[in-house]
Amino acid sequence: MARLTVIFAKLLGFAIPAALGLITIVYSDTLKQPPGVKETTRSVIPVRVITLAPASMIPRVVGHGTVSPAREWRGVARVEGDVLQTAPNLAPGTIVSEGDLLVRIDDTDLLLNLAQITAQLAASDIKDQTLVASLEIASADLALMQADLTRQEQLAEQGVTTRASLDAVRRQELLARAKVTEIENQRRLAKAEREILITQRATLERALEFTELRAPYDLRIAEVSATEGQYVSRGQTMLSGEGVAAVEIAAQFPLGRVGPLLRLAGDGSTVMDLKARVRLVAPGHNITWKSKVVRVGDAVDARTQGTTVVVRVDDPLAQAAAGERPPLRRNMLVETLLLAPQTEALIVPIEAVRDGTALVVNSDGKLEKRNVSIGFTSGNLAVVNKGLAADDQLVITSPTVAVPGMMVAPVEDDTRKAALWAEAMGKAAPVSSGSEQGQGKGKSKEAEE
Repeated sequence: MARLTVIFAKLLGFAIPAALGLITIVYSDTLKQPPGVKETTRSVIPVRVITLAPASMIPRVVGHGTVSPAREWRGVARVEGDVLQTAPNLAPGTIVSEGDLLVRIDDTDLLLNLAQITAQLAASDIKDQTLVASLEIASADLALMQADLTRQEQLAEQGVTTRASLDAVRRQELLARAKVTEIENQRRLAKAEREILITQRATLERALEFTELRAPYDLRIAEVSATEGQYVSRGQTMLSGEGVAAVEIAAQFPLGRVGPLLRLAGDGSTVMDLKARVRLVAPGHNITWKSKVVRVGDAVDARTQGTTVVVRVDDPLAQAAAGERPPLRRNMLVETLLLAPQTEALIVPIEAVRDGTALVVNSDGKLEKRNVSIGFTSGNLAVVNKGLAADDQLVITSPTVAVPGMMVAPVEDDTRKAALWAEAMGKAAPVSSGSEQGQGKGKSKEAEE
């Protein structure tokens, strides 16, 4: 009996779990419930934007070049002799005024030669006077001989005189005529000799003027190679200088930069029509000089592959101010700006356009990529021809943050926009925005001037 009880208990222990498992399998579809849904919210990333609008700008391109004097002069000795005198403090860097005596050469030999020529001219005058008197006498004698010859010819016709007497008178008349011709030739020869002496005297008088070397115009002395007591020969360079009235800068501009500027300047515009400024970038500020375009180079530079535009700055010495504006000196490296007339254009930060594309925030609040055509660049700004329009919200945030298609919250960057518009008018130096186009900081007033 006890054994049956044990067997029955084992059967129940197996049957009950099996029945429960079968029931679970049969009713599993009705018992299961879906898992709870976890709600998520996508964050909206803020991006810096500029709302585009046409702005006033003065288009410009920047080139670089070195300063050189507009006029250079070499003082060459045109007579030989000892240097008797030089200007006080005559040394490189000295500024002299037009007409100042720079070097005086000994003129003793020239004066002696001039005195000799003068004496020869006086002797020539006396000789000419003597020949004039001799010519008068010879002419009178010739007249008498001619009259006598006429009488003898008449007497010969009448048969009163002999043939021999007539020939003798003719011979005397010929001798008298030869004498007059000889004296006239002597006068002609004396006149030619006198002309030679007069020319020699004029040459010596002119040479005497060359014994004093004076400044042809206001100069800065560059080199002095003659001192007092030194003997100089004809053709020797005694000193050299450079004019201070104007300087020139032969600036190099990359190929393809001046053409777009001329197109913005208007149809028919040439480089000569552009305004020019010379700028020296100094710590804390930029120093600017007014200038003008004087000529354009005739070839492309083989080394830089740039085109040359020469500008001139008048009276740079008078514009210098101690501690504020240095004088423009030879070999000083400066920037040259070519400026077109003021115009209206759609300008954007150059760093906002990458590989011909830009990002804008569309009406749905998403980033949208646009293909953009740039017509002109200058410093940190670019002029847009196609692809963008007024009221577009241009993204200027770093491209690592802004991705096309993402939802964003546009934040207007008024500071960057103001700096961009100021740069377009040349009223402020380029603002550094991580672009390689920036060229320093500080104030720049070339547009205002």
